[in-house]
Amino acid sequence: MGADMSSSKMMKAIRVSEFGAPSVLKMASVSIPQPGPGKVLIRVHACGVNPVETYIRSGNFEKPPLPYTPGSDAAGVVESVGKEVTSVKKGDRVYTTATESGSYAEYTIAAEDCVHKLPDVLDFAQGAAIGIPYFTAFRALVHKARVKAGQTILIHGATGGVGIATCQLARAMGLKVLGTAGTPDGMKLITKNGAHLAFNHREKGYTDKIMAATGGKGVDVIMEMLANVNLNKDVEMVAKRGRIVIIGSRGTIDINGWDIMAKEAIIVGVFIFYATLEQNKECEEYLFSGMEAGWLRPLVGPKYTLDKAAQAHKDIIESSGAAGKMILTM
Repeated sequence: MGADMSSSKMMKAIRVSEFGAPSVLKMASVSIPQPGPGKVLIRVHACGVNPVETYIRSGNFEKPPLPYTPGSDAAGVVESVGKEVTSVKKGDRVYTTATESGSYAEYTIAAEDCVHKLPDVLDFAQGAAIGIPYFTAFRALVHKARVKAGQTILIHGATGGVGIATCQLARAMGLKVLGTAGTPDGMKLITKNGAHLAFNHREKGYTDKIMAATGGKGVDVIMEMLANVNLNKDVEMVAKRGRIVIIGSRGTIDINGWDIMAKEAIIVGVFIFYATLEQNKECEEYLFSGMEAGWLRPLVGPKYTLDKAAQAHKDIIESSGAAGKMILTM
């Protein structure tokens, strides 16, 4: 902690003292942290809620030392900077792609290379919807699927934070974008956000309609948000030598290796935390140009106040038909 007066000031933050159900997310009063060299202190106006934060909280993932504050995707204003920080200054509007002290809080500390300028055209809730969703979408499309303009892509479960981001990016990259949703409203939502065609994945025979839309050839690239339910359907729908990118899975699935072999299909996982600094820089530049050009517009979904974080964690896993990015506001 720094020795100046602000180090003794307090802030509200969500703290997790044991792994478990959403109820372990507790509001607490803690000291405002101070930025060391290369670090930035941000006054958080909004932060994104991501499924990965629920996996960590439940203890089913890499376990941080307890107690901790969850969250990586914050948007707000730079409060102060540590020594050697040159890319941002006090008063700048920013969003983060990772934090060191957690983003479910009124203030957060982030390393300089995880702090990015937020253009004035986006509000803080939209800024909080960029981090994991858009960086995951870019990594999935560019670094894993290696998409090319003119290819057909299916976003299987396109209405959530990552799904909408993938629709917008894929459309901007010149792909023919097919998306699925679970409701008629969801279908409208994804066509508004870049999908050329939308399909209802709760309808019997929807995979036949997708195949028909490709002239029977199958889809070049599939982005899969729920592999434990859909992976066999993806293998049926993928084109020869096509790629399936797994972005989300919540269980196991039996799969016939012959079907993958017969198509020479590639199934690859994407996990944003393995991205290199160079890859993140490339993504940041691309996203900034999209924000400025106007096609990158994060879709904000349900909003909760910080004290309702436990309810948000319950809803992000249990509520069907996600629509946009779930946000906590301060």
